[in-house]
Amino acid sequence: MNASAHDLAVQQQFDDAPQQKAAAMLGMWAFIATEVLFFGVLFAGYVICRWRFPLAFLEGSAHTDFALGTTETAILLTSGCIAALAVREIQLDNARRSAILLVVTALLGVAFLVLHGMEYHDEYGEGLIPGLRYTQSGPGAAPMEIFFSLYYVITGFHSLHVLIGVVLLLTMAVRTWRGQFHADYYTPIEVAALYWSLVDIVWIFVYPAIYLVGSSG
Repeated sequence: MNASAHDLAVQQQFDDAPQQKAAAMLGMWAFIATEVLFFGVLFAGYVICRWRFPLAFLEGSAHTDFALGTTETAILLTSGCIAALAVREIQLDNARRSAILLVVTALLGVAFLVLHGMEYHDEYGEGLIPGLRYTQSGPGAAPMEIFFSLYYVITGFHSLHVLIGVVLLLTMAVRTWRGQFHADYYTPIEVAALYWSLVDIVWIFVYPAIYLVGSSG
């Protein structure tokens, strides 16, 4: 890549490409820090409520679909590996391969959303959605409602992040296919992959907290 093409990738507010990349990565890490704080509060609330109502949370987890949850976990972890390969391919100046891998990552994200939507549909049919259709009864119904309230808030916000990631990855794929990124300039792809890693890491905490509690019990 010649020097002039390399310079065109540098925005006017930056002195050079390394400074631009450092600013982009710093901004992404700052964003991730805020996301850790956001999800950290939700998980802290989950831990406290689970400590107070252990049997109700055990019963609530048993109502979740362990098979679908495990499949969703496998899909996200696989997509994270493919996103990393997409970054590696653009580093090797294989733009077309990188674009294809980004599309595959996005499609796996769509598959995750579809499966999770199926879970929500099944739970609606079972009457497990607080405030909308909650038909459970018995002494443990009220604390179990807390479990599902936290479940929908945590997984709902996570799914929103997945959706944003899918749009971001597809945008990067189109731009990569058009030749806007190359071995000398691929920071946006790296930032997108870092965001997708956040999506993976959050789910790694969600999966045992939501799905493995009931199965272990």
